[in-house]
Amino acid sequence: MISVADFMSKDLVTVGESDDLALAESLLRLSGIRHLPVVKDGRLVGLVTQRDVLRSGQSGRSGARTLAVSEVMTRDLTTVRPATALSQAARLMLERKYGCLPVCDEEGRLVGIVTEADFVRFAADVVRDLDLVADAVRAQERAGRA
Repeated sequence: MISVADFMSKDLVTVGESDDLALAESLLRLSGIRHLPVVKDGRLVGLVTQRDVLRSGQSGRSGARTLAVSEVMTRDLTTVRPATALSQAARLMLERKYGCLPVCDEEGRLVGIVTEADFVRFAADVVRDLDLVADAVRAQERAGRA
């Protein structure tokens, strides 16, 4: 069984709930990510997404008062444990239309994240491998006929 721990991104970019939304927007943009976990003392307390920033009306604003991350973050999150089967995490994301699943240990500490982009990369690798196998089988069939 492939577990979430085998698949998750572990190098995480995070913010605190008192950080301003301008910082969160910069981190999202500069890191090329769409989901930014919000942590307090290492524990997951929320999530800010690109969509949250856009909805806030604060995107790209400078000079004006900016909102705190805590004012726009989603607090009630579904998480998975590192030992969760990857297939179960994928099914959960599909059924609930989640763009990501934070991965937390038993104490609620954030240890990773699984995103839609991770699954697309994985699918691309699997399809490439299947294409290589199919090419090898066709080559073997041609060699057997010769």
